[in-house]
Amino acid sequence: MGLLSKISNAFSRHPTTAATMDKKSDTGGTTTKDGTVANSESYIRLLYDQLYISPEYKTSVLEVRLMDKTDPRVKRIHRRMARDATKNGIRLQWEGQENKRITRLFNEYKIRLGLNNAQKLHSDARGAVKEGSLVLQWVVNDKRQVVSALRMPAETMYPDCLPTGQLKNIAAAYKQLDPIGGYQVIAEFAFWQISMVRLDPDNFDDFSSPGRPYLDAARKTWKQLTMTEDDLVIRRRTRAPQRFSHVLEGASEKELIAYKNEQESKKGLITTDFYQNHKGGVEALSGDAQLDQIADVVHLLDTFFSGAPAPKGLFGYADGLNRDILEDLKQDYFEEIEGLQDTLSQAYYEGFRLQLLLQGIDPDSHKFTVQFAERKTETRNQRADLALKYQALKIPDAMVWETAGLEPDYVMDKIKDQRKSKDPYPSEEDDDEGTPTNDDKPGKIKVTPGNQPKGESATYVRNN
Repeated sequence: MGLLSKISNAFSRHPTTAATMDKKSDTGGTTTKDGTVANSESYIRLLYDQLYISPEYKTSVLEVRLMDKTDPRVKRIHRRMARDATKNGIRLQWEGQENKRITRLFNEYKIRLGLNNAQKLHSDARGAVKEGSLVLQWVVNDKRQVVSALRMPAETMYPDCLPTGQLKNIAAAYKQLDPIGGYQVIAEFAFWQISMVRLDPDNFDDFSSPGRPYLDAARKTWKQLTMTEDDLVIRRRTRAPQRFSHVLEGASEKELIAYKNEQESKKGLITTDFYQNHKGGVEALSGDAQLDQIADVVHLLDTFFSGAPAPKGLFGYADGLNRDILEDLKQDYFEEIEGLQDTLSQAYYEGFRLQLLLQGIDPDSHKFTVQFAERKTETRNQRADLALKYQALKIPDAMVWETAGLEPDYVMDKIKDQRKSKDPYPSEEDDDEGTPTNDDKPGKIKVTPGNQPKGESATYVRNN
């Protein structure tokens, strides 16, 4: 078995099912796997999708992209989700003892792939939210280094699966089809070359089950909302002007026409005098005075934002929203963002696993994860408060800094630089080979109850 086959098997997200129709695999041996994970709907869809991309999924992606392009509300939802999810970048989170070599490889991996660039992470996150999937192609050079993570358009990528929902062949697991016709195969990719993470697939174990764009279920409501808003503008334009009803009692048709022509010829002029020799009158008809009663639009707006990750108050519609209720709803929004972070970080984790395998390192022998640096369910004040409590419990400094949302290596480097700047004769412990720690006498910390989600810190720190 070749090197790439070994990498494919080790890199497999489903090691017991990512093979072919055989019940034997290189990693799992003989198994008891049987049956299919595809339900009746997806089974029939697979039969139709053997040669082209699912038109249902492709339509969904194209409509959501149109919504993002034409509606500032949708654009703001996508942009804010991507910004909040990717803030401060990704980092390596150790669950066991840290390995300096793996940490160094990860930092080099981030730089080569541009994952230290906020625009790259933001682009990946926005694409995942709009397309329901993040598809990354790993580009490897002749030095066995992963040098790029190209985001592929999800609606052109086709997992070549059996009717059971499993991949036919991991050596040609994914195909990119013609974006226009959907029949011509542009490229084929081995399983290790592509990482595809999906948002809310119908069945995670069914490789052919696509992810769903975040606002997929809100497409119908969005169409109704925009249509109603257009009708509202048209109604305002046609019914807003003031009208006049001219009553000429007893006038003949000839007299009525002559009066009409005379009045219409004076349009644009301010008429101050009227002369009549028979009974008549001009009655003003007001325009549409009920346009402020737009309960139908408000209902559709509320329905649309019920499918958004946060209440409409966070996206500019703050009328009548209680501040306390908004704080509770923000907590739900932060949980949605953390779910998005976990999905995105899985893709970057798989790319780093591939890098370690190419370097001859078994990633499963080290306990680490790739995650975004800033989690959202806790405020910065609460994180600092918890870090101080950990410090009071004599938790190691590295864990205290991680809890506070800081990178331990970065903090250690800054401590080392600070010592060097103050000491003209640095000792051996402070050189590049030393392990700097914060040896200053810590302040006295008192932990008091009352640190509620909406409250301020209840931790008291005294430095003397």
